[in-house]
Amino acid sequence: MLALLLIGVTGAKAQSAQQDDDAKYATDLVKVGTIAPDFTLKTPDGKTVQLSKYKGKTVVLDFWASWCPDCRKDAPEVVRMYKAYRQYGVEFIGISMDTDVEAWKKAIEKYGITYPQVSELKKFKETEISKAYGVKWIPSMVVVGPDGQVKLSTVMVNKVDKYLEEIHKKQ
Repeated sequence: MLALLLIGVTGAKAQSAQQDDDAKYATDLVKVGTIAPDFTLKTPDGKTVQLSKYKGKTVVLDFWASWCPDCRKDAPEVVRMYKAYRQYGVEFIGISMDTDVEAWKKAIEKYGITYPQVSELKKFKETEISKAYGVKWIPSMVVVGPDGQVKLSTVMVNKVDKYLEEIHKKQ
């Protein structure tokens, strides 16, 4: 009985700690229900990716950087989600806050990231994309619905997974 009580207390603490992450780090992220700001950014090989070309699809924007320890920790989970949900038409776009293109490319390769990656190759706080989306902390993730509206803004990868699982069940 004590073990069950301890598990319950531990689970509650973990859950409240997760809620605190968004309360602390996601306060300025673009708000649910607003139209996601359009952007056109370059891939490591110089091609352009424009958000508005994905209209009609659910798109997960993953704000990250190769130098970010939490981003590196979450990268395998983001790749797993991409592989799990792309079959349902969910698109992913990685938005890197790297300034070093070689470090960025190495991280893409290391984590086996095959979905589009874009960057301004500027310091994190100086990027237009971080200003447009209110990104003050990475990793951050924004889910944009087929209608172009923000459906979820979070710093927690598990919330994105739960959201994608829920919309998949409805399809």
